[in-house]
Amino acid sequence: MAAATTNAPLYVRVAESLTHQMARGALRPGDRVLSLRELSRQQRISISTALQAYLWLESRGYLEARPQSGFYVRTPFSSLIPEPQFEAARTQASAVGTKNILTGVIEALNDPRNIPLGAGSASPELFPNRRLNLILRRIIHRQPYHSTRYDFPPGFQPLRRQIARRAIAMGCAFSPRDITVTCGALEAINLALRAVARPGDAVAVESPTYFGILQSAGSMGMKVIEIPTHPQDGMDLEELDAAIRKHRVKACISMSNCHNPLGYALPDKYKKALAELTARRDVALIEDEVYGDLTFSGPRPRPVKSFDRKGNVLLCSSFSKILSPGYRLGWVMAGRYRAEVERLKMLTTVATPSLSQMVVAEFLETGGYDRHLKRLRTTLHSQVDGVRQAISRYFPDGTRISRPAGGYMLWVELPGRINALNLYHAALAQHISILPGTIFSASGRYRNYIRINCGHSWSDAHDRALLTLGRLCERAL
Repeated sequence: MAAATTNAPLYVRVAESLTHQMARGALRPGDRVLSLRELSRQQRISISTALQAYLWLESRGYLEARPQSGFYVRTPFSSLIPEPQFEAARTQASAVGTKNILTGVIEALNDPRNIPLGAGSASPELFPNRRLNLILRRIIHRQPYHSTRYDFPPGFQPLRRQIARRAIAMGCAFSPRDITVTCGALEAINLALRAVARPGDAVAVESPTYFGILQSAGSMGMKVIEIPTHPQDGMDLEELDAAIRKHRVKACISMSNCHNPLGYALPDKYKKALAELTARRDVALIEDEVYGDLTFSGPRPRPVKSFDRKGNVLLCSSFSKILSPGYRLGWVMAGRYRAEVERLKMLTTVATPSLSQMVVAEFLETGGYDRHLKRLRTTLHSQVDGVRQAISRYFPDGTRISRPAGGYMLWVELPGRINALNLYHAALAQHISILPGTIFSASGRYRNYIRINCGHSWSDAHDRALLTLGRLCERAL
């Protein structure tokens, strides 16, 4: 459904302004809105117009009237939005061939003229830049020489100690010596892949999965086996087991918490089953845990690594999504493959920049990380919910939207006649960048899916961009 234009009745324009406040998080589920008299005074409208605006919102599920109390933002509105369907498909070995599309996508993300709905990082103002810069200046003043030296693998010891301490809350017990610091999570995954598999080997991945994983496997000459993945329950383990036996799979790559792009956090029983299956089949499991700290509610979920009893799970993570993408700081806990990962690290990038390791180590040690994380989770939850609601208003009937457990990505299933790649090009002509679903598959699946980034602070420009996308979808039907 498209939003009201300036030609719409006054009560509709007033109602739309309130939906924008809901999308920004200024009005949250359960909040009481202004009384009719207060809204009348604030907007300089009649009480009857104010009542019409509230009734319009109530009829569309945004507000609920409570006797003798007033109107309230409806609590379960976002839960009414249908989610993407599970797409079962036959597993097969595929070569990765999205290079040309991906090059254009990256160029679009780097163009400052574009509204970055396809980006993979959050808005810079959400990061603790001032605090990190204070620590940076203090370290340069206090240790001017150490910050310019190599920190050879496994990396800066105080940082590894802090990571090991935090791992206890995830149900993982390992020492600082078990951790190798890397230049971001993608290098951690690359090193893990090279440590456990060779060119020509088969690697099982979730479908859909993060396109960087597909490109990494493809660049190493590995065959990708896409395993059907449920929007809440993760990989189909029966299909995974069959693929392991049929294709002699050497490694499996999984994102069990705040999956990109599906958004789910895998229930513990499935994590345990995945750990047991890969251990039983002697398949290395590379776990991408980059969004795990960004769950919206409850305690931080456990990774599959917490169920590892044989050392065959290689846990990869990063601070890029939470503190600063520019720091390019990640890590891998490689289990029984640790020595090989360290050797490969020395042969490639030699070391991770010392200064960024020192800054993040101090930020963790002084408690800044946890304080920042608490605020960030709340902000992202509000933004994700706001974007879901905006998409449900602006996009055509039949659109389905993921309900993520954390992170800041939405996986959007469009009505079947809409080609997401065509939509991507049409949106780019309007200076809006999105990610077409086909880049999340090695075999060209998800032709009517897109991924939307909710990590940027809500603005009128973002609202207009989603409205424009909705109209482009309507035209494509």
